[in-house]
Amino acid sequence: MRISKTLGVGLAVAAAVATATPAAAQLREWVDYTPQKTVIELTYVKVDEGQLNTYLEGLKQTWVKANEAAKSIGQISDYGIYVVPYGSNEVNLVLRINYPSMASLDADKAEYDKFMAAWGAANQEASNRTVIELYNKIRKIKGTYILRELKMN
Repeated sequence: MRISKTLGVGLAVAAAVATATPAAAQLREWVDYTPQKTVIELTYVKVDEGQLNTYLEGLKQTWVKANEAAKSIGQISDYGIYVVPYGSNEVNLVLRINYPSMASLDADKAEYDKFMAAWGAANQEASNRTVIELYNKIRKIKGTYILRELKMN
């Protein structure tokens, strides 16, 4: 008798949780929260010990200049470099780029040509050389993620 009473109470609790869970998940997109148009790309980097300033110097000449060119023509809205002062030591630098929308990431020859006109083939070639000759020796890309903010209404 005691086992069936305990089993009955357990089943009742399980049923209550099962029916309550869907009720808690009734938020509706555009009504209860709004996906934002801007998307953010985060790249997690592990720079070798003692090489942070070397990597930052390279970024200033390549990544920063490329982002400034993209920003000047409206392809990105912002960018940033973040040091990770403590943690698991899996990454020690994060690179951020804000794009006006997901469509900004689509392949588009006209946008590519516009960027190359602003950035220049010489900068592209020098940047590619820096990646091959320096970056690949002193850092590892640990992951790149695209984020879209959800604003609660």
